[in-house]
Amino acid sequence: MATNQVRASHILIKHQGSRRKASWKDPEGRVISNTTKESAVAQLSTLREDIVTGKAKFKDIASRYSDCSSAKHGGDLGPPSDLLHSLLQQLGEVYTCPFEWSFWPWADAETL
Repeated sequence: MATNQVRASHILIKHQGSRRKASWKDPEGRVISNTTKESAVAQLSTLREDIVTGKAKFKDIASRYSDCSSAKHGGDLGPPSDLLHSLLQQLGEVYTCPFEWSFWPWADAETL
């Protein structure tokens, strides 16, 4: 992979306020329906801390914990579109979408 290529990756934790209460790892939405927004944020914050301190690699955490189907690819969403570029807030921080919580790392692909 070229070092100047930008790719988007994320970890998505759904909760009871999520629009769609099912995911690849929780097809019936049982866990998601019982997950509060606060616990989703707390979980993402803990996962983020493990990543930024070097305790875990982003792709390993995404593969295990993300509710997005991109988990099967270590959270990789591919090259970001112009729209995605404009939507990204502070990379590397936990933030809310209208219905879910995500963590977007800011690092080159080699460190993920």
